[in-house]
Amino acid sequence: MEIFETVGADQGGWADAATSELDAMIDLRRAIHREPELGLQNPKTLAKIKDALAGLPLEFREGPSTTGLIAILRGPANGRTVLLRGDMDALPLLEDTGLDFTSEIAGAMHACGHDTHVAMLVGAAKLLCAARDRLPGTVMFMFQPGEEGHHGARFMLEDGLIDPLPDAAFALHVMPNAPHGIFAGRAGPLLASSDVLSIMVKGAGGHASMPHDSIDPIPVACSIVTAIQTMVTRRISVFDPAVVTIAKIAAGTTNNIIPETAEMLGTIRTLSPERRAMIARELKRLAPAIAEAHGCTAEVTIEEGFPVTICDSRAVSFGQSVVEEIFGEEAWLTMDNPVMGAEDFSYVLEKVPGAMFWLGASEAGSDWRQCCGLHSNHMVLDEKVMARGAALHAALAERFLNEGFEA
Repeated sequence: MEIFETVGADQGGWADAATSELDAMIDLRRAIHREPELGLQNPKTLAKIKDALAGLPLEFREGPSTTGLIAILRGPANGRTVLLRGDMDALPLLEDTGLDFTSEIAGAMHACGHDTHVAMLVGAAKLLCAARDRLPGTVMFMFQPGEEGHHGARFMLEDGLIDPLPDAAFALHVMPNAPHGIFAGRAGPLLASSDVLSIMVKGAGGHASMPHDSIDPIPVACSIVTAIQTMVTRRISVFDPAVVTIAKIAAGTTNNIIPETAEMLGTIRTLSPERRAMIARELKRLAPAIAEAHGCTAEVTIEEGFPVTICDSRAVSFGQSVVEEIFGEEAWLTMDNPVMGAEDFSYVLEKVPGAMFWLGASEAGSDWRQCCGLHSNHMVLDEKVMARGAALHAALAERFLNEGFEA
């Protein structure tokens, strides 16, 4: 990813303290990596988290919808509350890394770094528990399953696990194809909304030699694909963009039959709630009108995914200040543009001011541009960056409890 540059050296007490926890974080990350779990139910991962947190002065909250966990650390003073989040679930993917701790579960792999997110958050919990006497408020550690398209954060909110809401919320996400140890972020939209688009075009089937006696839905589906791209390029401002991709068209059974239906499947990505709503309206107008012009019908279904991940400008400035204080100015990069992937921490940021930051996790000294990216079956990362991640989690929490955004 071209948004990253070089990295400075570690500085500060939190960095030193986190380094002392690195071996334990690596052990936990590898144990989770060996047994990846999918979706909203991650019981083995939850058990590992609880074992790692055993004996710490934490209160636990769990809910009926997921195996998510909120661990609460209360300082001696009843002041602000800050939430730190790490996601737990893996991807439905066959791992091909050759690591000693490769996945032992066929068809599941931690290819998005959530195993490191959990390990960093556990490391931060240990650091902050050790510093509990100087915390003028409360820290909520959110261990969340179901991030990979399953709306885990939304379910945890609906279950009341984060009630009352905190005053601020932060999350980290590793980036394996970015320079080792750099943090990056931006105010406003960081990641896109993501919705699933399905269009069913219905005509009239018949013999391929006599198309005039049928109504072929396949060329109509192709016309709709072209019209969608025209709509995006002619109706959508480049300053509030959208990406609509038709990734699958399915129709027919053999070479000499005109099918009755053609099904299209794709995705919609936008960077604002207003653009998201507008695209949905236009698609539901456009596809049926084109189909009708050719004697067909078209049913448009949009399954809403994650909202836009919007970072509070105060939280981003706050995070940059903390990064630069601990690791130096070279360790921070302000991103010029969002990433068009999606993230369900967006549900938290809809309700709580906060931010998500990227953490570069390529091998130190490597050519990070050549590293495999997120969701690759070959994805590997440098585990040493977890010390930086845990240190930043802890520093964000302590400073926010003491100063808030406005100090």
